[in-house]
Amino acid sequence: HPHSRPRHPGARTMLPLLLLLLPAAHGIVELGYTPALTKSPRLEGLTTTSTFVLEQPRCVFEGYNNADIWLVVALDKAASTFNNTAGPGTPETAFQGFPDSVPAYMTLNATLANYPCPKPAGDITVLRVGSETSCAQDVARPTCNGPLPGPGPYRVKFLALEGSEPVAETAWSAPIMLRTAKSPSSISTMDSGHSAGMIALTTILSILFAILLAGLVAMLVFWGSDSCGGSSTFSKPESVTVRRYNTHHVYDQPSGRL
Repeated sequence: HPHSRPRHPGARTMLPLLLLLLPAAHGIVELGYTPALTKSPRLEGLTTTSTFVLEQPRCVFEGYNNADIWLVVALDKAASTFNNTAGPGTPETAFQGFPDSVPAYMTLNATLANYPCPKPAGDITVLRVGSETSCAQDVARPTCNGPLPGPGPYRVKFLALEGSEPVAETAWSAPIMLRTAKSPSSISTMDSGHSAGMIALTTILSILFAILLAGLVAMLVFWGSDSCGGSSTFSKPESVTVRRYNTHHVYDQPSGRL
């Protein structure tokens, strides 16, 4: 009888497999937002040797009122392999293991209330990544927003979790490079060049000062000789002055008699 035929052997395994794939079919909502460094003109130090400043994801996670919004910081080369199901605060995503054993960590958790939309006027809506130093070595704070360990490049994205379930995420940012400290060799090279320039400038100024000093001495000598000659030429006017004083005294005598 045709209805008595046994089913295909693979039919028994298809239904459980479909049931397993059903949650994955929903997937995580990909939001049309790409994190980026802030463009606020009021802020300085957008990137330092261990921090950078991002714009907050305002008006991005609307509708996810019950979600916790996490920032994922990854090495550029490891961003594509980050596991969205890795929970925050676990050894797999702890800051203290970054970047040696942890290629990406999760930090700066917030709720939708922390990112109000639209933003109030005058608010500086930024996040400084890498600003916490006190918890950098504290394994009890795996979600520490600790200083970044090198120049990068890094990529970041925001991930929304409802409980432990990832529900929405942004795109990864463009690579972010931090500033690099000057190496001792470059500093010494610059200092030696700077010193050579200073020596040359000091030499030129010394020569000019010597010329100026010689000219000043010559002028003093000239003025000294000129004043000596002037004392003999003014001897006669002094005698004339005395004679005029005597004449004036003579004119004052009639008034004295009155």
